[in-house]
Amino acid sequence: MTVTVHKVLSDHDLDAIYEIRQEVFVVEQEVPHELEYDEFEETSHHFIAKLEGDAVGTARWRKTPNGIKLERFAVVKDKRNHGIGGELVRAVLEDVPSGFTIYLHSQLPATSLYERYGFQREGGTFEEAGIMHYKMVLSK
Repeated sequence: MTVTVHKVLSDHDLDAIYEIRQEVFVVEQEVPHELEYDEFEETSHHFIAKLEGDAVGTARWRKTPNGIKLERFAVVKDKRNHGIGGELVRAVLEDVPSGFTIYLHSQLPATSLYERYGFQREGGTFEEAGIMHYKMVLSK
């Protein structure tokens, strides 16, 4: 199976990533719609993962006062554990500018994925959108 990841450059791909986020976060994980879609949609750098040409995953990054925050990593349920999440992490990390602290808020089950790419947990767990998370920072 061929996984490709690229930056979202078209309205078609933007619609596809919003559909994935709707399916994963709003429907599956019951995150309120108003929390999933925020004021950073237009200023974030969005990515789409495709498996054999079908949109199956997404992620984004954006600048914050604390550095570069990676967010909204999602893979549709029936395509998880096929390496798609890892391909998204790789592509996003290749795209972010250097010289910034890189961090994310990881849902607890996903922490091992990010640890494989050099992220380390910082602090204890916290709740975000009704889901428990760890703050994770990329070690230099």
